[in-house]
Amino acid sequence: MTDPLKVFMQANSLTSPAFAPGSRYHGLDVAQWTRADGVSISYVRRRLVPPPSNFSTLKLHRVEEGDRLDNLAAKHLSDPQQYWRLCDGNGVIRPSELTATVGALLRITLPEGVPGGGDF
Repeated sequence: MTDPLKVFMQANSLTSPAFAPGSRYHGLDVAQWTRADGVSISYVRRRLVPPPSNFSTLKLHRVEEGDRLDNLAAKHLSDPQQYWRLCDGNGVIRPSELTATVGALLRITLPEGVPGGGDF
C-alpha cells in the first residue's frame, strides 16, 4: 500500500520519487539489504495487487485472436507501458493471462480509487 504522507511529500516536491508517476511502483519505498559480506543491495518494497473492486469500469473489451496487452493499453489508455493497469483492473498478476482466451472480456478501468465509469 502507498504511504499517503510520502505521496503528499513527493507531490509537493519535498522529496524526489524513485519512480515516475505513471509507474506501477510510484510511491513505493526503495529499501536496502546488506549481505553477510557487507555488500548493500537496493530493492523495491513489495507491491500488493489491489482488488478489482477498487477500480471503476470504463468499458469492456472482448479478446480477439492476436490481441497484445501493450497494444490494448495503447488503444484504451493511450500508453502501451500502462498495460499493468489492465492487469490490476482485472485482478491478474501474469499479463499473458489477459489475452490467453479469445472471447474473454477485459475490463478497461479508471486508475485505482477514481470514481466514475459505467456499470457493467
